Amino acid sequence: MSYIAMNRFKIRPGRETDFENIWKERESRLNELAGFREFRLLKGPATEEFQLYSSHVIWDSREDFEAWTKSEQFRASHRNAGKREGESPILGHPQFEGFETVLHEA
Repeated sequence: MSYIAMNRFKIRPGRETDFENIWKERESRLNELAGFREFRLLKGPATEEFQLYSSHVIWDSREDFEAWTKSEQFRASHRNAGKREGESPILGHPQFEGFETVLHEA
């Protein structure tokens, strides 16, 4: 049916706009890949320690997602990850979660 690839990010308090701008200003090349359907950046709950975000990408299949992770487009889009000047807005590494769709209603 489809595959959903998600990364959870813990963002330093006060750095939410910086993090959102990284995504807004990036060169997205997802639409160049077969099987790409949709991307969303989601803002979740906040604690005193961090603001939670999740990137949410829908693919036609797990194989399409895996092809993305091996593509030149993937390498190009992640080339500067973690290489920005100053302290990163991201606390630690993102947590990846992948899900196979077993039921879908629209």
